[in-house]
Amino acid sequence: MGIKVTKAELHAAKNTICKDLIAPNLKVLFCGINPGLYTAVTGNHFAKPGNRFWRALYAGGFTPGLINPEDDSVLLSYRIGITSFVPRATATATELLREEFLQGKDILIEKVLYFKPQWLAILGIDAYRKAFTNATAVMGLQEETIGNTKIWILPNPSGLNAHYPPQALGNMFKDFHTVIG
Repeated sequence: MGIKVTKAELHAAKNTICKDLIAPNLKVLFCGINPGLYTAVTGNHFAKPGNRFWRALYAGGFTPGLINPEDDSVLLSYRIGITSFVPRATATATELLREEFLQGKDILIEKVLYFKPQWLAILGIDAYRKAFTNATAVMGLQEETIGNTKIWILPNPSGLNAHYPPQALGNMFKDFHTVIG
C-alpha cells in the first residue's frame, strides 16, 4: 500500500493545491483539514503511510474491503467523496493560518450547497472548531446543518493523532456508519 515518493518531491509539493474527490448527491462528503505532501505528490487522498483513513473507512463498514490511496476514485461508486477545509498542501496542519480555516468554511458551504451530500463528515474536531468558530463542539452529530446536509465530527485519522488508536478510530467510523445507514 502506498506509492514511493522522494524527499525532493515532497519538498516541491509544499503549498500546491489539491483537487477534491466529489460528485453530486453523495451519501457522505468527508472533509479533512488539508492535504498532506504525499497527497500533493501522488494526487491521491490520505496517501501518507501511517494515515489511518482507509483502515477506519473499512472498519466502519463504508467499503467492502481495504482501499489503497491510489484507488481513491473508487469511493465515488460508494457515494463517498473527499474535500478539505484548506486545499493547500503542507507537511503539518500547524502551518495553516486561522484565516484559511474561515475562508475554507465559506468555500466548503458553497460546495455542500452545490453538490448536496446527505452528510458532511468533518475529520478533526479542532478544524471544525476553528472554521465554524464553535469552541464547544463535540464529536458526533452537530445541531448545525448546511442546507439539508447534516454534519458529523469524527477524529482526524492522521497517524499523529494519538488520542484515537486505530481500533477506537474504526469504532467511531462504525458508529457514524450505523447512524447514517
